[in-house]
Amino acid sequence: MPKIPSTLGFDSTLALLVDGYEFIPKRCDRLQSDVFQTRFLLKETICFRGKEAAQVFYDTEKFSRKKAAPKHVKKTLLGEGGVQGLDGQKHRQRKEIFMLLMTPEHMEYLGDLTEQQWYEYARKWEQQEQVVLFHELEKLLCQAVCTWSGVPLPESEVVQRTQDMSAMIDGSGGVGLRNWQGVWARNRAEDWMKDVLTQIRNRQLEVPENTAAHTFAWHRDEQGNLMDLHAAAVDLLNVLRPTVAIARYITFAALALHQHPEYRSQLQSNEANYQELFTQEVRRFFPFFPFAAACVSHDFDWQGYHFPEGVRVLLDLYGTNRDPDLWENPETFFPERFVHWEENSFDFIPQGGGNYYTNHRCAGEWVTIRLVKRALNFLVNQLDYDIPSQNLNIDLSRIPAIPESRLIISNIRIK
Repeated sequence: MPKIPSTLGFDSTLALLVDGYEFIPKRCDRLQSDVFQTRFLLKETICFRGKEAAQVFYDTEKFSRKKAAPKHVKKTLLGEGGVQGLDGQKHRQRKEIFMLLMTPEHMEYLGDLTEQQWYEYARKWEQQEQVVLFHELEKLLCQAVCTWSGVPLPESEVVQRTQDMSAMIDGSGGVGLRNWQGVWARNRAEDWMKDVLTQIRNRQLEVPENTAAHTFAWHRDEQGNLMDLHAAAVDLLNVLRPTVAIARYITFAALALHQHPEYRSQLQSNEANYQELFTQEVRRFFPFFPFAAACVSHDFDWQGYHFPEGVRVLLDLYGTNRDPDLWENPETFFPERFVHWEENSFDFIPQGGGNYYTNHRCAGEWVTIRLVKRALNFLVNQLDYDIPSQNLNIDLSRIPAIPESRLIISNIRIK
């Protein structure tokens, strides 16, 4: 049996910090292999990319998520005890709670709330010389999702709560101060969620039954016990935080609109559902999550290579979405590629792959698509604005990535 190709050097942690999103694609190209092994923080790790890799990665018999995520990611982005770290029946039962929130009517209501915030924020923007769109979007989305989820958010707390959500996301890919800021933000946010849930359980706070806050506050296991307060707080944050993270995709969509004004008229008319095509290409083309992690549950062989039990494996999400074996001219932004795309769960995986109910695919992916489409419609049909000269470069060594200037807009007018 052939040995999995290996990277040069004893450990690749520093190289990952330098190359970021391009770490796995570069080495796959260099080794002329879609799978290779390396070390991160001295731990043996197998990296792979592509449709076939995604198919095996989301085989729940072969891989476990329980101990896969690095501690610095758990302490910032994911939280400890949340749905992302569960496997098997426990994962399916917890994931079902999230999926019950994702009915078309419920997601449409979130879209309506978000659009209301767009108008409210735009009226404020008209009075300002310029605004940093990314930061404004984070606040806008935080207010909308808190209302949708039944979480009280006084106006005086909007900035702090949004900054905490943002720091959890931003700190997950950083080291030093950026990571510690994410840890502190998560501690504050979890205390906030525990307080909200405790108030609901003590009947001090009444929230609508179809909201995430009510659902996690009163969910009971098969033995009739209320969900552990910490786990409930973590997973309630797993509704709020990912929605705030959509600010990145909307910022990338606005950037794509700026860089490709030739698509504006098609987006305005939305003929042939063009806003959907554009949204999907934004999700394919721009960097969101670089990779997903899992651990091998038991020894198995794949494509002639041996995967030993306990080894950590990284699936390259960014590289798979730009894999030249899957996408024609992958480095070109071209929404029309999705006209004839045959949808499946493994070749287009910006927010994970596999089945929503049984795999660790993002439960909020449908929400992401809806909110980016709503944002595009507002940007092209409801708002006029200028984009002044600024640094719009995207540093792929920075995880998570975002344009350097966070996209400044000026001279803002509601149509």
